[in-house]
Amino acid sequence: MQSDAAVHVVDDDVAVRKSLAFLLASEGLPVRLHESASAFLDGALGQEEGCIVTDVRMPGIDGIELIRRLKARSIMLPVIVMTGHADVPMAVEAMKEGAVDFLEKPFGDEVFIAAVRSALARQERNSHHGQQVAEIQGRFDALSQRERQVLDGLVAGKANKVIAYDLGISPRTVEIYRANVMAKMHAKSLSELVRLALMIATR
Repeated sequence: MQSDAAVHVVDDDVAVRKSLAFLLASEGLPVRLHESASAFLDGALGQEEGCIVTDVRMPGIDGIELIRRLKARSIMLPVIVMTGHADVPMAVEAMKEGAVDFLEKPFGDEVFIAAVRSALARQERNSHHGQQVAEIQGRFDALSQRERQVLDGLVAGKANKVIAYDLGISPRTVEIYRANVMAKMHAKSLSELVRLALMIATR
């Protein structure tokens, strides 16, 4: 887990907040408590690591609306919703909105901790992937216009001769551009180059 990743507990019930904080701390997990979704959102700027545990039913902004507002702000923290038996349909709706899990009260300590650790692992994977894509995008941005044209041809599966014909240059020149693209994109093979190009195309 990343050193500054924290579990954000969002619940209007102070007893629940304190209970979950004690449990998380006993597992060595950093925790931050928020008495409402509004309180979390007010301080959410820059919260890009960790996960959120929230009650699905709260006064004001409920758990579902919290997820929607997080998405609107491009805050991609995994969200676990807690729900009473009568609120299971709301929890299912929350998962459709993007929650990663829901826990039906009362839940055991082990079940809760397992869900939190799974959410944190997911966030760390997503964060690593995002950093990787940003690095690849930076390499792509360093390509010249002609190098990008050659790359487009390669991704489309075109042979050097076809790319040369399309661009009005010689096959030998295409080979030079291709070598430059491979070097700048840090690709060791054509298949790796295509994979890198597709990663930023689908971000």
